[in-house]
Formats: sequence, structure tokens, C-alpha cells
Amino acid sequence: MSGAVSNSADPVVLAKRLATGPNFTALFREGMALVESTAAYLDGPGRQDAKYLDRAAALNYATESMRLTTRLMQLASWLLLQRAVNEGELTFDQARTEKMKVKLSPFPPLAPEILNMLPKKLGTLIADSRRLHEQVLRLDALVYGGSIPSAETAPSPSNPVETQLELLKAAFGKDD
Repeated sequence: MSGAVSNSADPVVLAKRLATGPNFTALFREGMALVESTAAYLDGPGRQDAKYLDRAAALNYATESMRLTTRLMQLASWLLLQRAVNEGELTFDQARTEKMKVKLSPFPPLAPEILNMLPKKLGTLIADSRRLHEQVLRLDALVYGGSIPSAETAPSPSNPVETQLELLKAAFGKDD
């Protein structure tokens, strides 16, 4: 049985390895590609898709596209920060400090009735971003410590249309 034994006294931290190897490179590429494809959709075909939505669906489209871009900005920031560590531009401690500015908060699940109002392509981009976001949340917790926040603990978003209706009812004093 031949076994190469490392003479290094430092333990191997597997989480840091996950954030520096080929898996991270693939995650980085996937994340940046998702940012690009989302921007291309929202600036092009997404504008056309939104024109044909009714008022409630258009409001949900605007809300969910903003949530999507916020989530992708968080992901891109985290991925770029981690890449800077991997390429030696930042130390791990510097990255930990900078990471405090990158808020990786969980996003509550999207209600099926809202998802059904949205164009299919936007729904696909939202699902892809959520999957990637969950991967980054897990990796972040492994690398930088802490618990993995979950969507179940995130505050549930209110339906924007329902919120507006409640405000109108309150303003005009009607219960129906």
C-alpha cells in the first residue's frame, strides 16, 4: 500500500478548497452567465413580454424582476469577492471584512399564483437564480462560518396588489 503522506502540519480545510477549485470556477461562470442572460432578457424580450401583461401581472413582473436583479447583484458581488481571494488580490481576512458589505439574505419562496402570472422565461431565470443563491449561501456558511439561512425564516413578501388594495380600503373606509 503506497500512501503519500503530507508533511504539512496545517490541516486541510475542505470548505476553503471548495471555494478555490474547479467547482468554484464552474460556479463563478454559471453565476456570471446567469447575470448576463438575465440582463439580456430584461433589457430585450422581457420588455416586450411585460407590455402584454395585465395590470396585476405587470406589477408582479416589476416586483419580481427587481428581486431577481437584487439577488443576482448579491451573487455577483460574492462571487467576485471570492475570485479576488482565489487570485491573491485579497487575503481571506480582507475578504471576510469586505464580505460584511455583501448581504446574502435568503429570499422567501415565490407564491405559485404570482409565478403563474409571469412570463415563462422570467420564471426560469428566477428559479435558476434561487438555485444558485442557495448554493452560494451554503458555500458562504462553510467557508466563512455561520449558519445557513433558509427561505423559511425569511419574511414572506406581501402581494403588492393586495397591499395597494388594503391601503385604498383604509383611505376610503370601505370593508369590501
